[in-house]
Amino acid sequence: MIRHTLPAILTLLFSTPLLAGQQTLFSFVRPASVVNVVTDDASMPQYNAEQTAEGEVLRRVVFNPVARPTLRLSPQSGVWDWSAGRFLTLRLQSAMDWALTVDVTVQGADGRTLTSRIDLPAGPAQTVMMPLKASSPLNQGMRAGPPMPWTHEGQRLLLASSAGEVDLKQVVSVSLSIPGPKVAQNLLIEKVGLQDDDKAYQAAYRELIDAYGQSTRARWPEKIVDDEQLKVADQRERPQLKGWLAERQKQPLDNYGGLLAGPAFEAKGFFRTEKRAGRWYLVTPDGHPFFSLGVNTVAADGGRTYVAGRETMFKALPAEGEPLAAFYGEGNNDDGNASSQGRGFKKGRWFDFYAANLQRTYGQPCGAGAADQPPVGCPQPVLDAARWQAHTLDRLQAWGFNTLGNWSDPALAQVKRMPYTLPLSIIGDYASISTGMDWWGRMPDPFDPRFAMATERAVAIAARDHRDDPWLIGYFADNELAWAAPGDDPKARYGLAYGTLRLTTDVPAKRAFLKQLRDKYRNQEGLSKAWGIDLQAWELMEDPGFEAPLPSPEYPEIERDYQHFQQVFADTYFKTISDALKWHAPNHLLLGGRYAVSTPEAVKACVEFCDVLSFNFYTLKPEDGYDFARLAELDKPVLVSEFQFGSRDRGPFWPGPVEVAREEDRGPAYSTFLKAAMAQPMIVGAHWFQYLDQPASGRLLDGENGHLGLVAITDVPYSSFVESVRQSNWQVLGQFRSGLEKPVSATTGP
Repeated sequence: MIRHTLPAILTLLFSTPLLAGQQTLFSFVRPASVVNVVTDDASMPQYNAEQTAEGEVLRRVVFNPVARPTLRLSPQSGVWDWSAGRFLTLRLQSAMDWALTVDVTVQGADGRTLTSRIDLPAGPAQTVMMPLKASSPLNQGMRAGPPMPWTHEGQRLLLASSAGEVDLKQVVSVSLSIPGPKVAQNLLIEKVGLQDDDKAYQAAYRELIDAYGQSTRARWPEKIVDDEQLKVADQRERPQLKGWLAERQKQPLDNYGGLLAGPAFEAKGFFRTEKRAGRWYLVTPDGHPFFSLGVNTVAADGGRTYVAGRETMFKALPAEGEPLAAFYGEGNNDDGNASSQGRGFKKGRWFDFYAANLQRTYGQPCGAGAADQPPVGCPQPVLDAARWQAHTLDRLQAWGFNTLGNWSDPALAQVKRMPYTLPLSIIGDYASISTGMDWWGRMPDPFDPRFAMATERAVAIAARDHRDDPWLIGYFADNELAWAAPGDDPKARYGLAYGTLRLTTDVPAKRAFLKQLRDKYRNQEGLSKAWGIDLQAWELMEDPGFEAPLPSPEYPEIERDYQHFQQVFADTYFKTISDALKWHAPNHLLLGGRYAVSTPEAVKACVEFCDVLSFNFYTLKPEDGYDFARLAELDKPVLVSEFQFGSRDRGPFWPGPVEVAREEDRGPAYSTFLKAAMAQPMIVGAHWFQYLDQPASGRLLDGENGHLGLVAITDVPYSSFVESVRQSNWQVLGQFRSGLEKPVSATTGP
């Protein structure tokens, strides 16, 4: 650890202009105050500052290849009072030919910290603005913010997010560190300051979205600039689709998309599963093998985004009385779940950019009306649903898909051109349990009789119009329930058990858990001995907030008891759904729980009571998302119910959970994933998430704004990606067919 004291005699060659409202706290080039500068596994090797190619003068700091090399600044005495500041500003530049990840930590006298992780791109110096109160793009209603840096008032600015809390009247240090560099990294720094207004912050989000719902901050090949371009793109695509559909007609497929190749399966009139020669298959109602290539959220309402309260974010919204004002609506996604916490602009008026763009593309022309209503004979536009449905189904089939995935428009299924899946929506006033995750809500309590009633009602409603439909593959039990909390520690792994024991005994799951323990140990003495605790009275476990002990090698019964409870919980949950489905929809499959987070107990229960296991794999390959050796032992068909690859170069600001460097990399990533899925004999299909890009300003549900789509918010396909997807789909189906056409050994079997 090396300590430096500034000021030192440094030569100032140039001066960077300050933003309005900005105050320099201290400068590495011309210090105006005395500060302590401490380096921990870092150094400032040059005495003088150096001039960059752009003419700025900055001071070099070298961060050594250790776990966390750090540069720390602190007052010479006392503390700093930053209570008048809104942002900490740092003038920084990567001295490398690549981007640097820099962690900034502001610490208060009481030990609390405010932190920010900065992705500092290569290139000229920029002013980094770190909010001095916890802030992120979620405060502006979106998952990811606009691309940084951007130029404001002649300066390159990078607006960072911050997390935590600090007493701004009692600041004791600000630290810069680079997490785990493999080799020494060089950072150039000029000054650290305070910004006392948020004008630059507001400018970062002003007129961010154009009239078509696209980002105004970038250009890309598919970007639309006028209505005529939309119409031309539509006219150009149609003959291409016609040709691809003609090619599809030549494929050896049955009516449902099953393969007319290899040994036949028994036709039972509905989709089912069967294992043959060591491989699991979905089988069509006509008795042919079917590898499900699906797309999630094929719907025309995916372009809705909240505009209420942030109208300045949008460059051109329709005025009242204009035809496209028909695509406004009202909503409220302030549901209290973790997915809505910390998010601004989550209710009120929304606008549907996708529907408006469809209207622009093939809606009937209509002259401008009066201020309060359109002219006579020119009604408010209504989306041509039939045309959109036919065009969308043409696309999906031309691109080699054969399944409508979860959350797709039910009207598409009614056309009976593609098999489809449906979600069960089990909603009721039953008890629930927090596992510490709770992203989409708390875990339903399957021991509560009201859950069984809600399940019966939900299944009956879902099956009412689909009971005898052979095009329906099956139902998903739920989506991404919080079976465990994030992390690998025991409280995360057994979050369901811990969460249950913290509740009161009016929760049925708590009563079930206590009965399990009472039946096993009989009294508090037996439990105390097995768990290594001193439980003075059994009633103490009934109290709310009871903190159970962590599993330990000395007391193995703790973990066994947690596992047993979670197994009974999962069994009860899936059996309740399975029983209802067998009664109301005996011909259709139960497709599992679409796991994002799971436990061995939840997966085992699904194996017993579901027809298919389903996982949402946001990984480069399916086997990166789960232990497939374990899945092979469970011997159950597996459906990849979500996967995705996205980039940052096509408008929406978030690449999704799995990022690739460029748009051109999405196609190869898709191909690699699909081939890997086909290589796993238990996988019976893979469903892409999703059909349409999410709005750049954030979807209604949770503010996600990802480049996830096959098509843009303008309904223009990403042509190079779509072509790659189409080729991959047909190649995989060809590989599937080739495997079927091989002779099956008489000695092989299920």
